[in-house]
Amino acid sequence: MTTENLLEIHLSCPKSLEELLLAEAQELGLQNARQRPALVSGQGTLETAYRLCLWSRLANRVLLVLTRFPVRSADELYAGIQTIDWRDHLDSKGTLAIDFSGTSKAIDNTHFGALKVKDAIVDALRDRMGNRPSVEKRNPDIRVNVHLRRDEATVSLDLSGTSLHQRGYRLQQGAAPLKENLAAAILLRANWPELARQGYALSDPMCGMGTFLIEGALMAADVAPGLKREYWGFNGWQSHVPSIWSRLLEEAQQRAEKGLQQEPLWIRGYEADPRLIQPARNNIARAGLADWVKVYQGELATFAPSPDKGQPGLLICNPPYGERLGDEASLLYLYQHLGERMRSQCLGWQAGVFTGAPQLGRRMGIRSHKQYAFFNGAIPCRLLMFDVQEQSFVTAREPQQDNNAPAQQAEAPALLSAGGQMFANRLQKNRRQLNRWLRQNDIHCYRLYDADMPEYAVAVDVYGEHVHVQEYAAPKSVDADKAQARLLDALAAIPQALDIPRENVQVKRRERQTGLRQYERQAEQGEFLEVREGQVKLLVNLTDYLDTGLFLDHRPMRLRIASEARGKRFLNLFCYTGAATVHAAAGGARTTTSVDLSKTYLDWARRNLALNGFSEKNQLVQADVMQWLAKEQGEYDLVFIDPPTFSNSKRMQDVFDVQRDQRTLINEAMRLLAKDGTLYFSNNFRKFELEPELAELYDIEEISAQTIDQDFARNPKIHRAWRIRHSAT
Repeated sequence: MTTENLLEIHLSCPKSLEELLLAEAQELGLQNARQRPALVSGQGTLETAYRLCLWSRLANRVLLVLTRFPVRSADELYAGIQTIDWRDHLDSKGTLAIDFSGTSKAIDNTHFGALKVKDAIVDALRDRMGNRPSVEKRNPDIRVNVHLRRDEATVSLDLSGTSLHQRGYRLQQGAAPLKENLAAAILLRANWPELARQGYALSDPMCGMGTFLIEGALMAADVAPGLKREYWGFNGWQSHVPSIWSRLLEEAQQRAEKGLQQEPLWIRGYEADPRLIQPARNNIARAGLADWVKVYQGELATFAPSPDKGQPGLLICNPPYGERLGDEASLLYLYQHLGERMRSQCLGWQAGVFTGAPQLGRRMGIRSHKQYAFFNGAIPCRLLMFDVQEQSFVTAREPQQDNNAPAQQAEAPALLSAGGQMFANRLQKNRRQLNRWLRQNDIHCYRLYDADMPEYAVAVDVYGEHVHVQEYAAPKSVDADKAQARLLDALAAIPQALDIPRENVQVKRRERQTGLRQYERQAEQGEFLEVREGQVKLLVNLTDYLDTGLFLDHRPMRLRIASEARGKRFLNLFCYTGAATVHAAAGGARTTTSVDLSKTYLDWARRNLALNGFSEKNQLVQADVMQWLAKEQGEYDLVFIDPPTFSNSKRMQDVFDVQRDQRTLINEAMRLLAKDGTLYFSNNFRKFELEPELAELYDIEEISAQTIDQDFARNPKIHRAWRIRHSAT
């Protein structure tokens, strides 16, 4: 065949698939093929173009180039389009759609460019045929693709019609589906076609809608990916040759029948979400693979593939890699657990883990021997390849090994990095130093670590058997990747150092909260943990809010209030979750009144009171504290004020600033304080300075040092506190 008989064919694809697509296209008959970003171009016959439509597992679109011409103005674009005899392509009463991409000095708007192309085609057909076609965006007779680059327009017919990743089997999909051609590319990089020929099994422990499994089965059974598609871009094309297409389609059907008649490979998927199981099975059935692919509900914790012939397999999966703050701990432990299941259940297998967070892949306790770069949409990702062999394991070892060492090693946690081990050592050192004090004072909730080492800028708080981690936002001078790696080091170290389950660790990012963000939920789990402090029980929430509902640094202040409350009328302003109120009630307070603007926190306070058997006689008031104080006429013997640094809730009439508003706040509170009463004032604003004028009005003693316990001794600026009384004179 001479080059004169060949057509110019372009294949578009997702970024990062070009190399694979080039090899595939050449195998399918594309000649003189070459690649550039997101595109493979070459030459072939119309049969080649049809074959690419039917068999390409990687391309998005197959474009048949009609012409190219220079474009220096909108008129030149119009004229160039009209040089094509559109009667060869579209019936004058047919439908068309225009895809226009690229810009130039003359045409800097793709919508305008598409409009000029449409006008040129419609006018040409109307002038020659007397009728004009209409625009149809969905399933038109032909789809015209125009790409403008460097003042040159390339005009093509889109033979695929819709993107080729739409195979026709996936009518239902999950929240974050992997496109079919990307899944196919991942399987190709994982060498699945060759492994399939050798009889390997295929398993996905987090299969979602089953895309990996379906694409893998289509490859193994020699089923053309386009066999189930009903619409093609050439269906209404005037130069379509049905005989060629019918022959290729029949050939593909025969190959599929032959492939599906062979003994199926062992292909199994597992998915924790029961809502996805039936949709996945529906997709499998539509693909004609019900005998080949099976999916079951199953957690990663129970993943244990058992192929029917004991053959090795390929594990392939796309675990989540997180977009929200606070995902770090759960994701880290997910990847660690995946590594544990691979080491214990998939020895001798190959494994491919596709992720947008390759740093998490390094926490799996097994070395990857190969990595491939991909893009999932705009997200840069990597396929991490593993040879699941004992020599690749990177896990913590027991001091003494015996003959069962490999099995022990498979179950062992991933080996900590040098930094992670250093962090673990510091946690254990801090706990040893605090242990005696904790036992003597019966303390179960405490701060174990607070950025003791500058490179690990986190606070670690212990709540019984649970741990709450706050990551301080790194300054802009610190590389974001390094900061993330250090956080992962810390999170990996915590369960091992403290001997607690990984699921008992929660992490949040601590940064300056402004405006309404200070009240925003971090999650919606609504799970409360009961903890004990002194003689009372309190509820904390480690997941939903930035803070847990219990400020640990105020423990001494709350215990002081409990010891002084007997017979007193207690007032708690900015009461938060009412922890100090519960202590006052438990200490024998005659009455308690708690004021806060947040209904959420007042409901929390109500639950805390009820948890300790205290009734509704403990008054809870939803109000702006400053407004309430201005109107209140009651008298109180013991007052506690721990205001926020700043607040501008939409329910407030004004913005509260503790430095600016302290005089009004304290004066109004002192107006309500009994003659021999005590007011405790505290806040955690590092730059706060008490106004000197207040010391002239009242008897004021700073007691900050007395209100900071041993677990916060390393950070004496955590808060400042004062005892304020009426002057004797």
